[in-house]
Amino acid sequence: MKNPLKILWVGLGFLCLGLGTIGVVLPILPTVPFYMATVFCFAKSSARLHNWFTNTKLYTKHLESFVQSRSMTLKSKLTIMGSVTVVMAIGFIAMRHVLVGQICLSLVWVCHVLYFAFRIKTV
Repeated sequence: MKNPLKILWVGLGFLCLGLGTIGVVLPILPTVPFYMATVFCFAKSSARLHNWFTNTKLYTKHLESFVQSRSMTLKSKLTIMGSVTVVMAIGFIAMRHVLVGQICLSLVWVCHVLYFAFRIKTV
């Protein structure tokens, strides 16, 4: 892999993979967008890396059904919305003296709930 652009794509792919994997445990980081970026970066860098990632358990568990049908099970949607709500509630409480922060968190939370409720189909 002598092409510097391919090396850049590989590096970005692994960075997105790491952030997405952290997002599995830490709900404040979005798993699905980072894994989608990983697929994109690996596809740009190498067919071998792309094939490897799309066959991993992480991809099949968290992203494959969403990529194929833009849908999730009700359990997945509720788990994601519940964990994000808990994390954002902690942030909201921690910013009890910062009104702008509370407003921003509230807007992000509302957009998150609306997106999951109306834009992602339930299987």
